[in-house]
Amino acid sequence: MTKPADRARLTRERVLQAAVRLADEQGLGALSMRKLAQTVGVEAMSLYNHVANKDDLLDGIADLVVAEMAVPEIGGDWRAALRTRAVSAHEVLRRHPWATGLIGSRVNVGPAMLRYIDATLGCLRSAGFTYQQADRAWNAMDAHIYGFTLRESTFPLEPAEYISAATYFLPRIPESTHPHMNALTRLVIDGEHDGVAEFEFGLELILDGLERLLEATG
Repeated sequence: MTKPADRARLTRERVLQAAVRLADEQGLGALSMRKLAQTVGVEAMSLYNHVANKDDLLDGIADLVVAEMAVPEIGGDWRAALRTRAVSAHEVLRRHPWATGLIGSRVNVGPAMLRYIDATLGCLRSAGFTYQQADRAWNAMDAHIYGFTLRESTFPLEPAEYISAATYFLPRIPESTHPHMNALTRLVIDGEHDGVAEFEFGLELILDGLERLLEATG
C-alpha cells in the first residue's frame, strides 16, 4: 500500500502512469478504477480528484503512450523524419500492446497527440505536400503502423513455428489447385524464405509512393 505521505502527493500524472503499468502487466481489460485505486493505495473515489471518469482515464493513458513516440522534425529530411516517426511508434506500441486498439478507437485531443499530429503535418507541408496530401499521407502511414502492429500482436504463430506449420498445411494446398501458394509454402519449408512480415518493407513502399507524389506535384 502507498504510504500516507505518498497518497498526499498523488497527481494526475502519477495516476495515469500507474494505469499504464497496470495495463502493461495485466491488459486493458483488467484496468478498473477500483483496481487502479488499490494499486496507488487510495480509495476509488479519491481517483476522481485527478480523472473525471473512466473515459478520461483512457484518454489520458492513450496520450501518455503517444508522448513516448518520436515527433518528426520540421524543415529537414522529411523522409528520414517520417521513417523515424513510424519506427518509433511501432516500437512504442509493441511495448504497450493494449494501446494499439485504444488509440485507434478514440478521438484523442490530448496535448501529446495534438503536438504529434501538428508536427507530422508541419513536416509534410515543409517538404512541399499540400494540406490535403499531407492529411492522406499521415493517415496512410498510421494505417500501416497500427494495422501491422495489431496483426503482429494477434498472429497465432511465432516465426520459429513457420516451417512446421507450412509442412502441416502443404497437403491442403496442392500444386494442382493452388500452385502459387504451394510454391511459396515450399520455399518456407526449404528455408529459402522465412515468411516473416517486415514492418519496414511496407513503410518503404509508402515512403516511395509519397516521394513520387511529391515529385509529380512539383
